[in-house]
Amino acid sequence: MFKKERHFYIIKLQYLGFRFHGWQKQPDLPTVERMVQRTLRFVFDHSNFKILAAGRTDARVSVNETAIELFLDDEPIADLDVFLKEFNLNLPSDIRALHIEPTTADFNIINSPKVKEYIYLFSHGEKFHPFCAPLMVYMKSELDIELMKKAAQLFVGEKDFWSYTYKPSAETNTNSMVDSCYIEENNLFTANFFPEESFCFRVSGKGFKRHQVRIMMGALFDLGMGKMTFEEFEKTLDGSNLIHLSHIAPSSGLMLFRTELTT
Repeated sequence: MFKKERHFYIIKLQYLGFRFHGWQKQPDLPTVERMVQRTLRFVFDHSNFKILAAGRTDARVSVNETAIELFLDDEPIADLDVFLKEFNLNLPSDIRALHIEPTTADFNIINSPKVKEYIYLFSHGEKFHPFCAPLMVYMKSELDIELMKKAAQLFVGEKDFWSYTYKPSAETNTNSMVDSCYIEENNLFTANFFPEESFCFRVSGKGFKRHQVRIMMGALFDLGMGKMTFEEFEKTLDGSNLIHLSHIAPSSGLMLFRTELTT
């Protein structure tokens, strides 16, 4: 039987994660992967393809920019612009394809070096409008924002993030490199129903573990609420102290803001 040639593409995506149970397909649950696969089947009118993501997201986590690799065992896509338009027309309104480009069999989206930037949006003080909930977390307690800003900068560098690793085992490599980390006023995303003042935690680097950014945010929240001293926070940055942090910040405030691939 004649075997058709395999073709390879990189597709950039963004999505609002609030109604999804993360990226990875799960039985009887709405996930982004399930919706993307369903849409591709409709557009191609066959199932001779598979997709791999540059990384997974948890339930309710949104993405401003990520990438998937498309393996197509059929005729190549004749016109990428036409395909992108048709793909977007059939995706649900909370998922959008940004770009598509061909790649080669040598490229592996899982093993390819990549830099990811995450952001976490939050506010405190007066409770925000309910429409903010898909993108932002409201903290009931007043926060010491300046102290949190000071602490966030200490995440930068190559460190043993044992305390920020979810359920590490003896074999888990808890070392990773954070390229930049800071808290600023939120000017990235605005709306007339957003609070007058909101904040954005931004962190970028390679090799973030599951829940790591949300545990980092949880520690900063505890510091800002006075549940942790600055000295106690500093000790969490030394993995040899084996300090277990249990506060995982809510997922709805987290967004994968940018994914930079080396192709």
